[in-house]
Parts: sequence; C-alpha cells; structure tokens
Amino acid sequence: METALVNYWYAPPVGHTIEALRYCLGYKAADPTLRVALLLSAATPTELAGCCSFVDAVYPVGYTSFAQPEGDPAAALAAVPRVWDWVVDNHREREAEHDRFTGFRAFFDASHAHFAPRRGHTWTGEQPPTYRPHQQLRLELPRAARAAAEALVCDRSAISVVLAGSSSPSHLYPSAASWRLVLSELSRLRPDAAICLIGRFARDERTRSRIAPGTLDVLRNSVAACVDCFDRPLLEQLAIVERSLLCVSPHTGFGFAAVAVGTPWLALSGGNWHEYFFNGVPFYSVLPDVDRYPCFGWGAPLPTIEADEDGEGPRTASMCVARIREDLPELLHYAQLLIDGELSYEDALTDYFPRLLAAYHGDRDRVFTFDGVHRSYL
Repeated sequence: METALVNYWYAPPVGHTIEALRYCLGYKAADPTLRVALLLSAATPTELAGCCSFVDAVYPVGYTSFAQPEGDPAAALAAVPRVWDWVVDNHREREAEHDRFTGFRAFFDASHAHFAPRRGHTWTGEQPPTYRPHQQLRLELPRAARAAAEALVCDRSAISVVLAGSSSPSHLYPSAASWRLVLSELSRLRPDAAICLIGRFARDERTRSRIAPGTLDVLRNSVAACVDCFDRPLLEQLAIVERSLLCVSPHTGFGFAAVAVGTPWLALSGGNWHEYFFNGVPFYSVLPDVDRYPCFGWGAPLPTIEADEDGEGPRTASMCVARIREDLPELLHYAQLLIDGELSYEDALTDYFPRLLAAYHGDRDRVFTFDGVHRSYL
C-alpha cells in the first residue's frame, strides 16, 4: 500500500482545513488503496479530520507561527515520519507572494529538509499520485455533537448565521445595524425558525470572529428569534449548521464548512475574496455593485466610509448599511429559493460565474476556484 502525506500546514482559519480535507478526498477517490495522511498546523481545527474516514492519519504540528517565525519548525516536525511514497505540499508554498510570510517560509524550508519521499514530491491538486478533482466532501459529525445541537434547537427549524470571519479589522464585515436588518427580515421570512448566531470570541491560537464589541448583545436583544451559539465546540456548531435550513454569512471559511455538512450557503459577498469553494451543495453569492461598492482586493486595502450612516464608525464601502439595504431583496429572494430547494447546485454554478466575471469587468484572470470548477462555465 502506497502512502501520501498531504502537507497542508497553513494559517488557522477553518476554511483552509476544509480545503485540505477536500484534497485528501481527491487523492483517496482516485486511488482507494492509497494511504492518505494529513499534516496540519496545531492551531487549525484538526478535529475535522476525525470526521473523514478517508484520512488515515493526521499530524498536528506544534509550530504555528505564520507571519513571523517563532519557535523551531524542525523540532516540531521531529514526531512526523520522514519517509513517504509521496509528499504533497500546500500549493501556496510555491507562490512568490507568500515570501512575505516568513513564518510560513521557515516551516516549508524545514519540511523540505525533513521529508524524504520515495517516489516523488508535488503540490496539492497535482499528479502523481493520481487525483480526482471536484469530489463532494461530507463531514460525518459525532453523535454527541448532533445530540447537543438537537437539544439546543429542539423541534424548531433553524437558520444559521455567521456574523463575521476572522479577517481583521472588523469593519470588513456588516455592522450591528446591518445585521439587525438582515436577521429581522430572515425572521419574517421564516417565523418558525431559530436564528442561530455562530462565532467564536475565545482568544487562543485559533481564529476568532472579528465583530465589533457589543454586536452579539445588540442582536440577541433586538431580534427575538436569535439564539446565541457563540463559543460552543466547533463540531457542535457544525451540527447546528447541519440541521439548519440555510447558512448565511459574509465570505468566510465557515461557509466552506457549511457546505461540507450539506447545508446551502447564502454568502453576503463583497469582502477581500470572492467565493471559490463549491462542494455539490446549492449556494448563492449576493455580489455588490462593484462600481459603487468596490471589493475583492485580495488582501489589499478596500475603500472605506469613515462614518457610515448607522453611527458605528468606519465601514468598508462594500459592507456599508446602504449596500446591505439595497441588496436585501435579492438576499431574501435567494434565501427562500435555497430553503425551498428550488435552486440546484448546477444552476447555482451556471448563474454565479457570469456574475462574478462581470464583477471583475470581464478579466478572466481574476476568477479562480478550488479545483478549477469555473473553467467549465466561462
């Protein structure tokens, strides 16, 4: 039995771990006899690998410094076996734009010295070993997590809402006033549904939700349907999402996790990155009018309104109250379609890519997706 180590050491957001698992699945689907192991930073949600029977082993590495090197990556790798048939590195390792992250570079310099692949070295998504793209990942959550979610929501239907991702600063995400407007309308759309607010405040090596102080309290007190699900264990939060009719969020890796438990994803798009991960589950991205509300800076600073009309301080233009209000009818329309099962996965893909290309003013080089899914639609 041949062995492959998928070395997906990277920054800690949940979405990158979902990416790693999809790559593992692609290698396993192409060759079920291949023994696939996964290496992750210990700061990532490594417990997700335990929800995937196709991952034969997982190696959390204690070196976790991404931006600047802190600690000894070589020492952290000592417990990971050196010899594999194949070592498959994170594809970002060969991108020059990652040179500015010296902690990232230090890790991969150490890993190149540590590993001794018998048959070869490559990057995720490439061959050999054989790889089958665009497989559907489904996390099998523990029974206890599902029971906890059921106890929380009881007999009600649910809509899960992720208020913010982990990007800093918080003004990259909708304000409390904007979310209050969205959540109130979602509650009117489905009066029977609990609105489950998903996020994390805990301060440790893992990522946390970048929402302004007091936002959660404002929403809990102003929208009666809201249920506080913050800081519950990750697998329990995913179980809440799994039993939800819909997951609503700005662009965040937790949206990747939502479709990995089979829940439709409605993205309030317009941050630094467009939606690029698709998993056989219906979705819809509400794209802003990019001429009025510029977005998708890929990490570059986005235009900011210094004093948004809600009085909550500066806000990225694409997440200002006016933009949210203008796009609310579109969001509610597609929320209804997704909840009712009236938007298929194929129709979602067919609809999305022409709109995304238009947002990039026809520049095809700016459109990218996991496993190159877009190439069949543009």
